[in-house]
Amino acid sequence: MNEVISEAASDGGRQGGRSSAEDALGQWLALADVRLNGDRPWDIRLLQPGVAERVLAGGSLALGEAYMDGAWSCERLDELFTRLIRARLGEGMHGLSMAWHVLRAKLLNLQSQRRAWQVGREHYDLGNDFYAAMLDARMTYTCAYWQGGDGQPPATTLDQAQEAKLDLVCRKLGLQPGMRVLDIGCGWGSFMGFAAERYGVRCVGITISEQQADLGRQRLAHLPVEFRLQDYREQDERFDRVVSLGMFEHVGHKNYPDYMAVARRCLADDGLFLLHTIGRNDTADGTDPWIDRYVFPNGELPSIARIGKAAEPHFVVEDLHNFGADYDRTLMAWHRNFEAAWPRFGAELGERFYRRWRYYLLCCAGAFRARDIQLWQWVLSPRGVAGGYRRVS
Repeated sequence: MNEVISEAASDGGRQGGRSSAEDALGQWLALADVRLNGDRPWDIRLLQPGVAERVLAGGSLALGEAYMDGAWSCERLDELFTRLIRARLGEGMHGLSMAWHVLRAKLLNLQSQRRAWQVGREHYDLGNDFYAAMLDARMTYTCAYWQGGDGQPPATTLDQAQEAKLDLVCRKLGLQPGMRVLDIGCGWGSFMGFAAERYGVRCVGITISEQQADLGRQRLAHLPVEFRLQDYREQDERFDRVVSLGMFEHVGHKNYPDYMAVARRCLADDGLFLLHTIGRNDTADGTDPWIDRYVFPNGELPSIARIGKAAEPHFVVEDLHNFGADYDRTLMAWHRNFEAAWPRFGAELGERFYRRWRYYLLCCAGAFRARDIQLWQWVLSPRGVAGGYRRVS
């Protein structure tokens, strides 16, 4: 199939009203039960000429850019990507853009202290009002926990599911009143606020987003929490517990050893460290070129092997919990909120941003639905919990 794609990408000739590139793209999509100009919700409808040539030549980056440009449409992008990913079609479409992306990740430290601030400026500083409209009441920008726990029924709303996740983290850490907790990548402070209110702890949170820190300080001024605008590598204080929810995706494999060393030096010898991160099934460098350029610059998803290798010198793995399927439902809830709030932001952000954000949320939902990427919570201890760690769910 790769040979067909390569040949068709350079041949715009039409046969019977359809170009050879469209024929090749149609054959490729059919492997995932997706049709060009079909009438099912997950089918692709071409709105401009040259889309097939563009996509076959440019791979996933071109596919996303063409969608942003309004060159094609799909009613259910989440279902489209679920089918494409389950059929493993992306492996035949990476092209030069992906090869260059992987090479950069191998040769450069894309998440150095200087580069680390880029994602804060370009993603997290998009606007507090925008994120408040998309997220739950506590502004928790990480996977929710819909399954319930501790005798509670499954969540039915995003607010309930996010509070269930925050409570799950607190219980896994065994928080007790008076403890001091470090939150690496604290966002707007959803975990710190919850933990301080419900468990009586004091928290220090670090973020690389000025807007997150500013709003977090306003929202949580009544609680014993502190926001610091810092890179994680600058931390050297000791805490009873360390937590990191949805930040490790920005660390990069070249920095995993340093990250784990920081977590260890900041953690009491009898403490616990909870790492909550998206992860990939295989060990590889780089990330999807479209996601890197338009959503999370310099991001990289870890594998279990790489996390384990980096943790080895510092920690005992007490628990590993995968609830990646819950991220599909979380992303769909964010998408519903985004669509409902869009009239408030459309004039300022524009149609291209709307299509970019919709594509981001729904293609990620499809990837989790296809079980191509996961959500892990690791509980780590410096020396092993005496008598063993008791699993919490």
